[in-house]
Amino acid sequence: MVSAGTAATSRSPLRQQAYIWQRSWTPEVERSARDHAGSFSRYILLAAEVTFRNGTPEVVRPALDYSRIRGLSGPLPLGLALRIGPFRGPFAATDPRTTWLATLARSLVGEASAQGVPPAELQIDFDCAESRLAGYEVWVRELRKGVGPTPLTLTTLPSWLKHPEFASLVRAADGFILQVHSVARPTRIDTPFTLCDPAAVAAWVDAAAAVGRPFRVALPTYGYTMAFSRQGGFLGLSAEGPSPTWPEGTALRQVMADPVELSRLVAGWKTSRPDLLQGVIWYRLPVPGDTLNWRWETLDAVMRGRPLASDLEVAALRPAQELVEVEITNRGVLPVEAPPRILVRWSGSRLTAGDGLAGFSLADESAGSVRLTPPPDWHPLEPGGRRRIAWARFNQNTEVTLELLPSPR
Repeated sequence: MVSAGTAATSRSPLRQQAYIWQRSWTPEVERSARDHAGSFSRYILLAAEVTFRNGTPEVVRPALDYSRIRGLSGPLPLGLALRIGPFRGPFAATDPRTTWLATLARSLVGEASAQGVPPAELQIDFDCAESRLAGYEVWVRELRKGVGPTPLTLTTLPSWLKHPEFASLVRAADGFILQVHSVARPTRIDTPFTLCDPAAVAAWVDAAAAVGRPFRVALPTYGYTMAFSRQGGFLGLSAEGPSPTWPEGTALRQVMADPVELSRLVAGWKTSRPDLLQGVIWYRLPVPGDTLNWRWETLDAVMRGRPLASDLEVAALRPAQELVEVEITNRGVLPVEAPPRILVRWSGSRLTAGDGLAGFSLADESAGSVRLTPPPDWHPLEPGGRRRIAWARFNQNTEVTLELLPSPR
């Protein structure tokens, strides 16, 4: 490989794109895609998933309603992604499975084009073993013929970079995406782990640039819940969807992409980056209800280089003349991790009834004040999130003051 130190650098605007990986286009997915289209230069939609059972390919295709998709993004280009599960060969150009995949790729592009949404690219995301990169190239060349003028791009892993077959593989395509996020299987619950190591990413990007092909970097916005046994051993992990039923005594630990670290990474690329690094693709577009993913406020701040912090606001609501309800709202772009403790004060009236909500407890502090204490299982308050945490009824109309108390050390 050419020394990374000789690579040309760029300060041009960094293109930012997003994956829409949902298999069902719910109203929430469609609304999020429409509302945030102006923040991206491209969406990449999951168009099909292929698995091999005893060597026979099977395909599942999300129900993409192009009549709705066509209008949600305006002039925003749309790409399609074809996800392919593990397969160890053979990879001959004349193998029926190769022909089947090329036909599928052609049909995905043709269907979208016929519906008025000609794809800006077809992205192949193949779970390829490192020892099979040369065989994968055979597939790429055949699929490239099948999709005609539509650019064919490949999702690749950093571990592939060290193999001599990698350069030939990506030269057979129109570009590649370096996916730098993953979770290595932890051995114990106290094992440090991260979804994306910025120091490693910097080295991988230099190595990718040395190949001499245009590429983008896929960055994470998501997280996992990991499960460990009573003895601390790893049991498994879960992402979105129904939570698994873990054995009694299972300890859970959540790992999320770190917005502060990724913000620094993106800010550095905006200042200077390899000329062949064309942009980033965020996995995945935030959608309301997607619990193991950043909220939109967080991703938007990271993309724009805005300050990253939480901002807890405490407010007294007056649904009735003698009734006060306490509500907390996160006005920032990071979750409120520390459970808040709040002092409620008043004068000139008598508290006749009150209680905590959402797990908060209410305890008398003095004749004119009560303290709100968070639950022991406090869940961080996400950006834009709000919770009613208490109510208090007085014998007459009463003004109250709310004070956030310092967290106990």
